[in-house]
Amino acid sequence: MGSNHTGKNFQQAQLLLPVFMLVMVFSVLPLLRGMYLGFTDYRLGDPISFNGLANYGQMLKDEFFWRSFRVGIVWTVVVTAGQIVLGMGLALLLQRKAPFSSIYQVIILVPWAMPPIIRAVVWRQIYDVDTGVVNAFFQSLGILDKPINWLTSFEYAIPAVIVVGLWGEIPKAAIFLYAGLQSIPHDLYEAGHLDGANAFQSFRFITLPMLRPILAATVSLSFIWNFNMFGVVWVLTQGGPGGLTRLPMLAAYEEAFRYGYVGYAAAIGNVMVVLLSIAMFFYLRIQLREQVGDGGRR
Repeated sequence: MGSNHTGKNFQQAQLLLPVFMLVMVFSVLPLLRGMYLGFTDYRLGDPISFNGLANYGQMLKDEFFWRSFRVGIVWTVVVTAGQIVLGMGLALLLQRKAPFSSIYQVIILVPWAMPPIIRAVVWRQIYDVDTGVVNAFFQSLGILDKPINWLTSFEYAIPAVIVVGLWGEIPKAAIFLYAGLQSIPHDLYEAGHLDGANAFQSFRFITLPMLRPILAATVSLSFIWNFNMFGVVWVLTQGGPGGLTRLPMLAAYEEAFRYGYVGYAAAIGNVMVVLLSIAMFFYLRIQLREQVGDGGRR
């Protein structure tokens, strides 16, 4: 018995070894390398030397970093909140089982299925000051007297970029929430209807409580993904105008590949990893509470 059990464990370890090696090579080792570089003064083409916490001390005084951090918070909160609210609306519409609802589901998924770079290129054309449909539409309604360069305007750049972020991320939230809606027993709505609950009360007291685990997961993961956004914003504005759309990941990229300060860029990445790890901690804590609560009720 003991030898058979040991043999099974050895076979399982052999099966897991390739996966373990892939995770180590493509995930753990690059992460550890990046963390180490955050404590060096490494510049492209120069030797690496350890400088302790000097990068982090510089970061505390770096107004460009703090500006990018504030922009990142605004971007993340607005896009995450918008995609959850609008995604919930789309999920509720899909639940009504309208004719051709399967076709609608495919259409809704198209923005999310597009690669972020392609998504950004398409929207650059839409926002184009000369040929873009946005200016043409608003001018046809008489709202604009002359075209606006949306992506280089200090007044409109952030809203324009947020619209693109929402357009690409709403489908993800809608599909997640729609899947959660399918798991809610219809009997609960029938019981609520017999008790005199209207549509809003059913949504508040049945739908939202039953969707709480899905909502917690969607909000937490969307916050992390949106805070790490890079490709879409880089193609649209490259952080401009004047750093107005310079998200933290763009700041790290510029420090490394435009100015050559790889060590400082890695330090910014380390700070982002810590912040996002805290977000993941709260997400896992919420999930654990939900599981414990469900176990207690059962």
